[in-house]
Amino acid sequence: MVSLCETSHNASASFASSSNLTLNTQKPAPRSMRTRRSSFSWQQNDPISDFPSGSTGFSLSSEKNGENINKSEEIGEFADLSQAFSDFSAYSSDISGELQRLAAIPSPDALRRFSGEFQRFSCENDDHLGSQKPEDICVEACETLELVELDPLVKALIKNLESPSDSLKRMSAGKLRLLAKNRPENRALIGSSGAIFPLVKLLRSHDPLTQENAVTALLNLSLYEANKAAITSSGAIKPLVYVLKTGTAIAKQNSACALLSLAFIEENKISIGAAGAIPSLVALLMTGSSRGKKDALTTLYKLCSVRVNKERAVNAGVVRVLVEMVGERGWGVTDKAVVVLSSLVGIEAGKKAIVEVGGIEVLVEVIEDGSEKGKEFAASTLVHLCGGSSECRRMLIREGAIPPLVALSQSGTARAKHKAATLLRYLREPRNESI
Repeated sequence: MVSLCETSHNASASFASSSNLTLNTQKPAPRSMRTRRSSFSWQQNDPISDFPSGSTGFSLSSEKNGENINKSEEIGEFADLSQAFSDFSAYSSDISGELQRLAAIPSPDALRRFSGEFQRFSCENDDHLGSQKPEDICVEACETLELVELDPLVKALIKNLESPSDSLKRMSAGKLRLLAKNRPENRALIGSSGAIFPLVKLLRSHDPLTQENAVTALLNLSLYEANKAAITSSGAIKPLVYVLKTGTAIAKQNSACALLSLAFIEENKISIGAAGAIPSLVALLMTGSSRGKKDALTTLYKLCSVRVNKERAVNAGVVRVLVEMVGERGWGVTDKAVVVLSSLVGIEAGKKAIVEVGGIEVLVEVIEDGSEKGKEFAASTLVHLCGGSSECRRMLIREGAIPPLVALSQSGTARAKHKAATLLRYLREPRNESI
């Protein structure tokens, strides 16, 4: 930990004179809930002036003016970004909770009768369902079947996906959706049995529930690694984007998750962005449920590891939405929004957009009273913004950042302390108008 009391009087005086910046350029945006500290002034005895590199455990010389950030640190930051989203990357399948609406598990004899009834299903009309109604079928019970017993049931369901009967297609997609929810071996069986292509076709169904069942079935199937390539090669990306634009609330969020799953194939990231997914993800970020917002954030984060998708996201207006989400502190997504902002600051258009929509103010608020992880990524984002911009440094002082940065340099995580110390050092450096 850096002891801020162990400082040099001369260095402190040097900072006080060099940080006497002209702040009467533009009137800052109105503050939200935070006490305005723009009148804060540095004194010679303020204990912030000197951060010997040895005392922090980091070499700060590589970040002079933000021009040459150490490559290993960039790699570390990327790993931290990934870790920050690990709770979403390990998303569960079928997040709408359909299994909670299943009936009680039937007896083994009833289950065998049900399996035989399914093998006799016809694709001609709904009358062939007989007395077996979809709501009477407990797919959870089918998880007790061996794969050899499940195989004819799966094949019958896949056959019904091509039925002229809308209700039969809807029901069959729903049962495949549930069968693929929990067991990897079920996902493998369903995928290898030919379900993927007909499910992809149903993504453009005009029936909302059929579309919802199909997209969620594909999400569940995509969690089996071998199915990802098959789903991609079946032309699923554009139809998934179509669902993201047109589906029910559940269909949209499950489409976002399915695209996230496919984005684990590196080349799919560019294809998903080129198919128009990013504006629709931004729309979900604005209008979705809490779950939908989180899914959109996670998918945007994954896609924006590619530079061209960062540019698409900025052009789609995501920065303003993210800054508003951080400022509102609602929906339980503040930290995730800060992490996505931290990834977008890697391009010039992202930096410019963050500054233009008041991002520095809300990032300072996060440093002051956000979570530990939020403070860390807010400080990291500000390092990128202020490293090459004297104007951003002036804005940082105007927004009252110095006291919370001093506090963070003493009590944050190791990475947060380092970023806070770096920002404070930037503010000590003489102003250079050419920056």
